[in-house]
Parts: sequence; structure tokens; C-alpha cells
Amino acid sequence: VQLQASGGGTVQAGGSLRLSCAASGRTFSNNAMGWFRRAPGKERVFVAAIGYRGPTSYADAVKGRFTISRDFAKNTLYLLMNNLKPDDTAIYYCAAARGSLPTSQLGGYTYWGQGTQVTVSS
Repeated sequence: VQLQASGGGTVQAGGSLRLSCAASGRTFSNNAMGWFRRAPGKERVFVAAIGYRGPTSYADAVKGRFTISRDFAKNTLYLLMNNLKPDDTAIYYCAAARGSLPTSQLGGYTYWGQGTQVTVSS
């Protein structure tokens, strides 16, 4: 089982990026999936999650700017990030949860991608 995150890069403040996370080896149609991030010198924190029926959950820091979605046919998770800020600079990780409901808890996720770097310049 592998989760491959991509789409990171360097963007100016106010810009947008779309991250993708392609799953292989199994499908996660019945599982929630999520995005986390780790800023330099800080711990990994929750960003957004989506349940298998579509309910979503967002960290307060990204509400109204980020949108999580998934394509079951492509077995792929997305994170659209708008109005990016320098504080959004981090390595972004995708993950697949044990359960079907979105969760912000690190321990609720069993599979992790390798991370993709997002850098927002001021």
C-alpha cells in the first residue's frame, strides 16, 4: 500500500496550489482520508479530513481557504489551497484513516504518504 503526495512547490502569498495524493495497492473508499502538515521546527498538525460519505473537517487556520476532496474512481485525494500565507509553509502529508469518519487525531490514521513541500513567500 502506498500513498503518493504531489503538487507542492513555491508560491507567493495570496497564490494557490492543489495537492494530490494517489493511493495504490488498495482502495480507501470506505475510509476517511486527511491532510496534515509539519512546519519547520514544529510538530505535525491536522489540516483537513474527509469521510467516505463526504463530510469534511478543517483546522481553524485553513477554514475558508482550503478545500479537501476525493475522486473515488481515481483513488485520489486532493487539497486545494487558496489565498496561501507564509504560515502555510510546511511539508504536507496525506493519510488514510482506520475509520470512515473524518478525524483530526494523528493516531486515527494508519497509512501515510511521504510528504510534499509547500513554500509560501511573502
